[in-house]
Amino acid sequence: MISFLRGKLVVKAPPLLVLDVNGVGYEIEAPMTTFYELPALGVEITLHTHLVIREDAHSLFGFATETDRTMFRTLIKVNGVGPKLALTILSGQSAEQFHQCIHDNDIQALMRLPGVGKKTAERLVIEMRDRLPNLGESATLMPLVGNAKQEAVSALCSLGYKPLDATKMVQGIHSEGKSCEDIIRLALQGAVR
Repeated sequence: MISFLRGKLVVKAPPLLVLDVNGVGYEIEAPMTTFYELPALGVEITLHTHLVIREDAHSLFGFATETDRTMFRTLIKVNGVGPKLALTILSGQSAEQFHQCIHDNDIQALMRLPGVGKKTAERLVIEMRDRLPNLGESATLMPLVGNAKQEAVSALCSLGYKPLDATKMVQGIHSEGKSCEDIIRLALQGAVR
């Protein structure tokens, strides 16, 4: 619905921030990893967003990077993990640390996060294991901002491909001068063969 917002930062009160976008103030909840990267008040910023619509509220979540938003979206698919807990997880660990915990089956490290008990930590490890690439393989993932290949990987993940599979589909494609759509088309054609 709302992919990103660009506007002037007017309030920073973790986990809430307010962004003035052409005279409209958007209340956005963000993880601490995003707050660490925020500039001073009054500076224009861009946030990747995710809108959660419930019967009693519409909540907008914002992230400094596409990686964090993708991780958030993956986390809220886990049974028993809602947007607030996903935000807490992203505030307590970097994406790399979280990958390492899942890869190592490190339930104790996950349990140190506020709101994550033993059962939730076990569920995270079991359900996230197939959704995240292996840590060694994730080092080959491309940077996320302004990269047509990574946009293609994100789009393929949205279509249901696992992150590792989507990355492998895109990596062999020569992307210079190609749009994200061209890369997706070539990746899907390669998958059909």
